[in-house]
Amino acid sequence: MPWRALILLVVLAVATPVAQNISQAASAATAAGVSTLVKSGYVDVGGLHMYYEIHGADKPLVLLHGGFGNIPSWGPTLTALAQSREVIAFELEGHGRTADLDRPLNWEQMTDDVAAAVKKLGFDQVDVMGYSLCVVIALRMGVKYPSLVRKLVVISGLYSLAGYYPAINANWLTVQTLAGTTMEKEYAQHALNPSRWSIFVGKMDQALKDFKGWPESEVRSIKAPTLLIFGDNDAVQPEYEVQLFRILGGDKAMGGFTPLVNQMAVLPNTTHFSFTKWTNPGTVP
Repeated sequence: MPWRALILLVVLAVATPVAQNISQAASAATAAGVSTLVKSGYVDVGGLHMYYEIHGADKPLVLLHGGFGNIPSWGPTLTALAQSREVIAFELEGHGRTADLDRPLNWEQMTDDVAAAVKKLGFDQVDVMGYSLCVVIALRMGVKYPSLVRKLVVISGLYSLAGYYPAINANWLTVQTLAGTTMEKEYAQHALNPSRWSIFVGKMDQALKDFKGWPESEVRSIKAPTLLIFGDNDAVQPEYEVQLFRILGGDKAMGGFTPLVNQMAVLPNTTHFSFTKWTNPGTVP
């Protein structure tokens, strides 16, 4: 079951010793409708009024949703992690309940916004778990804010668009292709100004086209222990994820004679959207 496998792997990566019990407790809590929410609100950073939620307690773990996502899109994963962690979940610029400002979306800016928000909320060091497009931000945090980032969990992630299959790079999502999908419906439900949907989609499209990737040398400089997770039927090519693993130190393995700081996991029968509650987001190219 992809959810259970993901939960166990993530919990193990962030140094919790009772993964099986936590997974079982999370399943029970989810089934019973138990809320893990401790606090929610807004934090002002760089001109942005960013929405956040804090769930659970103990070691802090920042969650960064995927493109067009939001905090609810994490589904049971957030509930599971909050059984043993203090989960700080953000909604990035233009996503969920965070306003879409009159400026282009910029990955560097969004990275700085998250780091500033973490510090403003009073955290000196956190683990960071990014999914899909927000892995771009998670990895950048590892490069720019090494003292802030203790560990990284990278889910279906990349540091350059070369990781996607060519067909994806050739067909970025548009208002037309997103019509009727979960992304469109949840934007209408959560956005402060739902009428900006077409503007937001255009800004996401431009941000992707403008992104040239992070330099490989800078990705190599990341010191935080990192766990890479991706599905066997993911949007990111497996060859690319293996390359990223090697860039982060996976090329130093000697058949178990030399322990690795970083880890990689491939989940079977798992698509790009299996990591969220959007198992079937709708018809997209």
